[in-house]
Amino acid sequence: IRLIKEIQPRAVMLENVRGFLDPGFDEYRDHIFTSIQKLGYVTHIKLLNASDYGVPQLRPRVVIIGIRKDQIGAFAYPDEQPDSAPTVGDTLRDLMAQNGWEGAKQWASNANRIAPTLVGGSKKHGGPDLGPTRARNAWAELGVDGRGIANEAPAPGFEGMPRLTSRMMARIQGFPDTWTFGNRKTVACRMIGNAFPPPVARAVGEKIKECLE
Repeated sequence: IRLIKEIQPRAVMLENVRGFLDPGFDEYRDHIFTSIQKLGYVTHIKLLNASDYGVPQLRPRVVIIGIRKDQIGAFAYPDEQPDSAPTVGDTLRDLMAQNGWEGAKQWASNANRIAPTLVGGSKKHGGPDLGPTRARNAWAELGVDGRGIANEAPAPGFEGMPRLTSRMMARIQGFPDTWTFGNRKTVACRMIGNAFPPPVARAVGEKIKECLE
């Protein structure tokens, strides 16, 4: 709110977790909206699922938009495309096979739906993994061992459930393969797992651009 007051941008975009819509946050949410509106903005709020914008995971996120009142255009959220997201198997098959693992094709055919919401591990619990027990169980149904993150794809002769690499995590978040996150796995996974998926940000950003133009 301080930044909005100082910069007075033509448009504002904020995102938060789904819990932001819970009744326990009503007062806090009203305070934020009232504050932004008093600064001269028309506000919008909507829950968006990343899978509706081509990202192979559900990842519901609240996206708040503020358009300065002196702008001529009216903002509209991007249209949802419910069947646009590939499966985890289709998304990761080439990465799973890159070290010559013979089971990659079969693994991919079994990983035939989108992923649960990706996380990047927490400082509190040590190194990176794919979340608490319920999340790990959901990953296990996709044939992924969620107890940790691998340094590289499975080697020839590998048996059992593979773990994701940080590059695989980035692909599930919708990052282009050209994006890099440094050489430290824990830090990379934290950045990737806490990110807002680029395809969703782009879809919303293009609608903001359309409104401003």
